[in-house]
Amino acid sequence: MRFTLRWEARTGLLFVLPCLLLFLAFRFGPSIAGVLLGFFEFGIGDSPAFTGLDNFRRMAGDPVFWDSLQVTLIYTVLYVPVSMAASVGMALLVRRSFRGARFFRSVFFLPVVTSLVLAGTVFTWLFSSEGPITKLTGLSWLASPTLVLPALVIVSVWSRFGYGMLIVLARLQDLPRELEEAALSDGASTWQRFRHIVLPQLRPALFFVAVIETTTSFQVFDLVYVMTGGGPAHGSFTLVMALYEQGFKNFEFGYASAIGVALFVMTLVVALIQRLIIGRSK
Repeated sequence: MRFTLRWEARTGLLFVLPCLLLFLAFRFGPSIAGVLLGFFEFGIGDSPAFTGLDNFRRMAGDPVFWDSLQVTLIYTVLYVPVSMAASVGMALLVRRSFRGARFFRSVFFLPVVTSLVLAGTVFTWLFSSEGPITKLTGLSWLASPTLVLPALVIVSVWSRFGYGMLIVLARLQDLPRELEEAALSDGASTWQRFRHIVLPQLRPALFFVAVIETTTSFQVFDLVYVMTGGGPAHGSFTLVMALYEQGFKNFEFGYASAIGVALFVMTLVVALIQRLIIGRSK
């Protein structure tokens, strides 16, 4: 019997192997090639020439890279806390069972599955000089280097908070209600129950959402490309925009790959820091 099971398992793996190899090749092959390409000088029609760390030295002295890094960090600092707060708030709002709860959960999640290009086009009109948001606030959002990032953050939070809400809501529904009921009987306020009972138990979900949203913010491109193109005056020129410009406009694929490697390392470091701050366990 044991021999039959082993033979069936090996036969099954043999049939799965071609798909597995294709998956590994297309999933990790481009990533490995991108890292290696960062050590070469390569353009259209040219043969790759090994340059060692020259691309990274150039990046260290490139003011455009540092400006785009600053824009990306500011965007991340603005976006991640607001997105997480919106996710937790909406999850708490639809946590309890009431008439229409499933409908509101679906409505809140709907922007996540909406095309970012479509959403960016609509919000570009809303924030334009003739749009209702500009007329209501009296501010020219997309034409101001100072206000362009808050405008992008508003759209990004609208398009992403439903995903975090779903993760936090799933965790909330698994929490035992006895602790909250005991605290309520002891006279604890809503904030005290949330601060001392609910929030500590949300740490795994919050850590996951923080890492996902931070990674998303470091890789923001769609909304920037559609709504601002990196402007005005490079006020929204993020790292991925710099990578796109070097790779697909200047055709300097080696330098663009070096920027991609730096972006990956920074994202990994920030995720580890978040692991120490949010995701640490007793």
